[in-house]
Amino acid sequence: MLRWTVIFLIVAIIAAIFGFGGIAAGAAGIAKILFFIFIVLFLLSLIMGRTRTP
Repeated sequence: MLRWTVIFLIVAIIAAIFGFGGIAAGAAGIAKILFFIFIVLFLLSLIMGRTRTP
């Protein structure tokens, strides 16, 4: 999921350089949402991994 975040961030930067503001804003918004989902899932996996006892 972090890979998709980076891809959308790169698309947003390239679109902004070429002057496509709407596309850049959309791609940046998607990248932000994916990043927050990644962080939440990462933290959940850390918490669940520590509470399990083998």
